[in-house]
Amino acid sequence: MLPTLYLDEGKRALVILDQTKLPNQFVMLELKTQEEIYEAIKALKVRGAPAIGDAAAIGLYLAGAKSKAKDFAAFYEEMQKSAAYLNSSRPTAVNLSWALKRMLSCLEKNKQQSIPALKELLCAEAKAICAEDIASCHKIGEYGLSLIKPNYGILTHCNAGSLATAKYGTATAPMYLAHESGMNIHVYADETRPLLQGARLTATELKMAGLDVTLLCDNMAASLMQTGKINAVFVGCDRVTKNGDVANKIGTCGVAILAHYYNIPFYVCAPTSTLDLNTPCGKDINIEQRDPIEVTEMWYEKRMVPKDIDVYNPAFDVTEHNLVSAIITERGIVRAPYDKSLAALLR
Repeated sequence: MLPTLYLDEGKRALVILDQTKLPNQFVMLELKTQEEIYEAIKALKVRGAPAIGDAAAIGLYLAGAKSKAKDFAAFYEEMQKSAAYLNSSRPTAVNLSWALKRMLSCLEKNKQQSIPALKELLCAEAKAICAEDIASCHKIGEYGLSLIKPNYGILTHCNAGSLATAKYGTATAPMYLAHESGMNIHVYADETRPLLQGARLTATELKMAGLDVTLLCDNMAASLMQTGKINAVFVGCDRVTKNGDVANKIGTCGVAILAHYYNIPFYVCAPTSTLDLNTPCGKDINIEQRDPIEVTEMWYEKRMVPKDIDVYNPAFDVTEHNLVSAIITERGIVRAPYDKSLAALLR
């Protein structure tokens, strides 16, 4: 699997694979400042809900490592400001704020410790968040594998693969384990306009891992489902609300509607860090709006639309809970009614 990110303690740097360069270039970036890490998250050089949580945790540790504060109050104030700055890079994925809150909580619980000790604790907590991400994805893969049969055709949207996490991915974890088990599955990856994460990232990593993968344009999913070649849909997500509504990359809702029409199970793979039971439903999620350039000219030699035209470019859409067959977490598989099953899962 392709490396996504890691902490280089010797260089005091967050090392990431620049995903904006894939699939044509494999460029590893060493990020040492808060500004560099903020820009990398904002520009999708590192992306995917779990991965940006990992990156932010490491980023906060790196901020702490450079601090010259002499007492807890000053040190904690610096970390709060850094956390708020990193958290503002992208508003929709809950893992970002979750990881930063966890890092700050680590400090609050150890305020009696010396500043050097607190810096070491931040380092250990960031490493733990990354390690738990890997373990969580593997467990999601094990639970998801129970929903796959040999020779299945599986459709996925965007990239919820190893590139979106520290390893394995969420939606792709069951696919990797199925492949390892010799199930002979066939994965169909939507290209995922406008940023082409399915084409550039999912297709790349699955092909490199030896899986049988076919790429399709987003508007070809209905045609493919009509052929009967799709047995299940597996997607990741950036936030799950209390009632089971799911925010994921734009286009996911359309796939869910098609799957519902063709009676194909639609599974959402989500670590519990992505569950946001404080948000009642999808209408309450702040959906990030992206730069129009991503639609009008990013992938073209010349601008492909008239000048000064309005562009609607949300990064995510919300799939209503009634379209979700099950939510697969590292703690197990939950089904409707989600307001009860998700709460029970976290208890």
